[in-house]
Amino acid sequence: MSQPFRVDRQREHQANERTFLAWVRTSIALISFGLAIARFGLFLRELHEGVTQTTLPRNPISSQTIGLVLVLAGMVMIVLAAWSYNRTFRQIERGNYQPNRWIIWITTLVMLLIGGLQLALCAVAAPCKRRSRTGI
Repeated sequence: MSQPFRVDRQREHQANERTFLAWVRTSIALISFGLAIARFGLFLRELHEGVTQTTLPRNPISSQTIGLVLVLAGMVMIVLAAWSYNRTFRQIERGNYQPNRWIIWITTLVMLLIGGLQLALCAVAAPCKRRSRTGI
């Protein structure tokens, strides 16, 4: 009789580990994307200043800010994933697993905040001026 319980518990632990690894994979993607956004924004800024010989005004909601927020969100997500994994592990071992959705809501709110920051960046970004083809 203990064999079916052991197999079920093993499957639950493996599912818990897969879930944890999915959160880590998502965290790594957020961190990488944040670094890419911050570096690409810096590259565009330097390119603009090199071509036009003018300095762009500082914007509080820049690509570096959004990149930093994404990196921080990824780091926080890794910590939350480890906490959730350990909590679930203990509950599986005790046989009283209770699903908890708050980590889903926190992640949703953080992603909405990041999306809002990106919208704000798009809204306040100055449109590029078009050059005429004749060079005049």
